[in-house]
Amino acid sequence: MEEDSPHTNLPTKTLDLDADLQKKHQAMLERLSNCHQARLDTSLARRSDSANSSESTSSFLSRFSASKQSIDSQLANSRLIATSDPSRLRSHFANISSSISDLEKLVAENSYFLPSYEVRSSLKTISDLKQNLEILNSELIPKKKFSFKNKATAKKELSKEPERIKPDTVSVFNFKLPNSPGFRNKINETLVKKLRGTEIGEFTLSDLESCEVRLIGCCNAVFVNRLKNCKVYMGPVIGSILIEEVESCVFVLASHQIRIHLAKSCDFYLRVRSRPIIEDSNVVRFAPYCLDYEGIEMDLEKAGLSEETGNWGSVDDFKWLRAVQSPNWCVLPENERVGKVRTEDIGSKSEVSRAVPGL
Repeated sequence: MEEDSPHTNLPTKTLDLDADLQKKHQAMLERLSNCHQARLDTSLARRSDSANSSESTSSFLSRFSASKQSIDSQLANSRLIATSDPSRLRSHFANISSSISDLEKLVAENSYFLPSYEVRSSLKTISDLKQNLEILNSELIPKKKFSFKNKATAKKELSKEPERIKPDTVSVFNFKLPNSPGFRNKINETLVKKLRGTEIGEFTLSDLESCEVRLIGCCNAVFVNRLKNCKVYMGPVIGSILIEEVESCVFVLASHQIRIHLAKSCDFYLRVRSRPIIEDSNVVRFAPYCLDYEGIEMDLEKAGLSEETGNWGSVDDFKWLRAVQSPNWCVLPENERVGKVRTEDIGSKSEVSRAVPGL
């Protein structure tokens, strides 16, 4: 006599229901497995990024330390040169100054991935080296002998003497404006330049007042100096943007590094890979990048700035070392921000002002 199957007496509807439950259960297990694998992949990626960042920092510190030791050695040899061959001192000090500048450039180029405390420590070291060089220079190179001069001559020479930098000043600025293409010495003008399709590597904005500047496309670096009551709308910059002496301006900028010195009453709309740096600045406000024009997504991708990092709101004030919020900057309230700024592509239009050195 045949034994009945366990499911022989169960209704067909019940069997179908059990099969559906099994399918749902299996699907749920697969989803959980996929989620778990995704978490593992994300964790591994984060560990890899952390390891890469750690390796980059370690490489930087090794290069920085080697350069510093070389400069220390040159400084130590200064007294020996002063005794054996004083005529070499000026060129010797010039070489040391050049080495310190190279070290400062090394910090600037790597600051986007370095921890803030490493940047501060490196800049303090550079400041100490500059101070030691200045002390040796004033001690070992004798000043010109005193002689009487008429008042007119003395007054004229006094006006030419540059302002001395305090030895204890820690700064990433004091840059010299390059002789690059740019807009210079303009008042009450709209200045536009299409960078896309050109070979312009660096661009300069200098001595502008009450101007509107539109730069469409990418370039490698931008230098901004002495702007007042201006609006600057700029496509992505692959390297750094250096800003000095600006007042009552609005900047819409995207870059890997942005450093701001002597800014007053300015608004900055930024997308930046590293933390923005300000120094000797006050009443400056920050908000996210808001520029839009035809092809901007392609330009952002080319510059490696397609993703929003949120660093626009993480500002380092190098003249405020306390743990509490610096009083010199703040986040721009949302109800006071401009909306999306649409700058039309100017490819079919002539430029309002030619961008050539010396303009």
